Amino acid sequence: MTNAQQFYVTLLLIYLGVDIIAALGLNLQFGVAGIMNFAFIIFQSAGAYAYALCTLGPPGPGNLLGAGFQTYFWGTSLPFPMPFLVAIAAGALLSLVVGAVILPRLRGDYQAMAFLVVSLIATGVATNQIGLLNGANGLSLVPKPLNDQLQLSFFDYGWFYLGLTAVFCLIAWWFVHRITSSPLGRALRTVRENEQAASALGKDVRRLRMLAFVIGGGLAGLSGALLVGFISAWAPGSWTYAETFVYVTAVIVGGFGSNLGVIIGVLLVPIVFGELTRFLPDVGQSGWIDAGQFIVYGVLTLAFLWFRPRGVFPERRVLYARPMIAKSTPASASPEGGAPP
Repeated sequence: MTNAQQFYVTLLLIYLGVDIIAALGLNLQFGVAGIMNFAFIIFQSAGAYAYALCTLGPPGPGNLLGAGFQTYFWGTSLPFPMPFLVAIAAGALLSLVVGAVILPRLRGDYQAMAFLVVSLIATGVATNQIGLLNGANGLSLVPKPLNDQLQLSFFDYGWFYLGLTAVFCLIAWWFVHRITSSPLGRALRTVRENEQAASALGKDVRRLRMLAFVIGGGLAGLSGALLVGFISAWAPGSWTYAETFVYVTAVIVGGFGSNLGVIIGVLLVPIVFGELTRFLPDVGQSGWIDAGQFIVYGVLTLAFLWFRPRGVFPERRVLYARPMIAKSTPASASPEGGAPP
């Protein structure tokens, strides 16, 4: 395997792991709890920016990474794995704030539109407030985790980071699986199917939806931290609202509420179909291939919603057997089964 092939394979697999973690978080919100979150990308971005701020060091002339070309409001240098934990907390905290404003007040399409507006506002603020996170240029030269300690070559470090991503991916899958296969997961599905019925059964609908939303935001923050830790840069152009629809398509194609379906959806949508468009001939106007990716995502979404709405690997329906009611012995019958005296 040549160096170029090795780099492409590790890059593709790392992106696969990052997307799986993010899609698991969105599936918990959208597929399990029924929250259509069109602002999901901002929680991933919160984790990415939090990781960058926790590794770049304090801003100012004394910091070679921040002096001269990038400004940010605060920074520090935390040892591994603290930046990842801070990124998870940042995604969860932002989702708590956004969810507290939107979830109790809106439902259905209005809720989805409000999330989309929040995503646009967040992108505009990060782009125009240069002193906040370096504006449209974003943050760069973000240190890679354990790179100085391991002293690996460029390609060897890629394989190490792939292993690190796989570990985080397995932990995220195990954590989400424990939730979705527990009574909490059944309660979240009840809220998704019928909020009024869930309330009638004594479920705290508002608390359940907020819990799913916050956990999903924390997973989004982790995925953003893993991504920026590898590519070492993050800018507003990396997290436009259109990026959210890639994860939404993966959840729809894979299967609502199915953790295994989410993995299949990520493998099919951003990896297989997304990468296939890069091998199309470069004809016509420049940039049409990138636009063609979103055309493919839109066609996939419409096709699966029309022909197979439950996805490639549908959510498993658990059927509970009715309890057997023992037949009562007639009061007139004798214990021996004969006629009464």
